[in-house]
This record gives sequence, structure tokens and C-alpha cells, in this order.
Amino acid sequence: MNVGGILETALYVADVPRSADFYRRLFGFGTLLDSERLVALDVVGRNVLLLFQAGATSEPFTLLGGGGVIPGHDGSGRNHLAFSIAAEDVEPWRRRLEAEGVPVESIVTWPGGCRSLYFRDPDNHLVELITPGFWPIY
Repeated sequence: MNVGGILETALYVADVPRSADFYRRLFGFGTLLDSERLVALDVVGRNVLLLFQAGATSEPFTLLGGGGVIPGHDGSGRNHLAFSIAAEDVEPWRRRLEAEGVPVESIVTWPGGCRSLYFRDPDNHLVELITPGFWPIY
């Protein structure tokens, strides 16, 4: 019995449509679910980025039709997530972010040569684009 990976990453945002538009526009992520409580975005067919309305999930949520109860959860503050990119795409991504009006906060060259671009989403979460070579698994 093994875990197959991380399927979902959740961010808690002030304005779900605004944040969903940011991630759709910047990365081209498709929509898997769109509701008042959350938007679920398809991250390249392998992962799901959940954008929850901040404060709307702290209480248990009962599914219609008796399917069960999702326990309450919530998050606050500035969080961090990283998306993998190819080494040759650092400069094209930097230009894309600039063209979209998204300031690059930092560019880091790590020991071993991989690189990261850091920027903020509309809720001030720190988003990273990182090339291969930092982690032994990537």
C-alpha cells in the first residue's frame, strides 16, 4: 500500500473568481469545478489547484444526497507553492509575467544550477516557477 502523490493543493483566497482568472490567464489551467465555495483548476492533467473562498470552509460541509461530510478546514496568511518549468523556459516565463503585469519578486540561482522565479498572486501567496535540479526527485 503506497501513496500515489499529492493530488490537491489548496489556497484560501479573498475573491475566488479573481484568483481563478489569474491562474487560468497566466498558466492556461482548465476548470474542473466552479462553485461559490471553490474553483478547482486542472494543473497539467496531474494535479488540482483548489481555490477556496477564505473563511467559507471552516465549518463542516454536508454533501447533498447523503454522500458524507467534509470536515472544516481553513488557512490564513501568505502561503507558497511551486510549479515546475523547463530550464530553457526561465526567460520566456519572466517575459510572460512582465507582459501580464505580474512583478517578479526574485530570481534565484541555486547551488547546482537550477533557477527559481518568485512572484505573488492576487492574495499575496508566493508562487515559484522552478527548473530541474533542486530536489533529487526533480
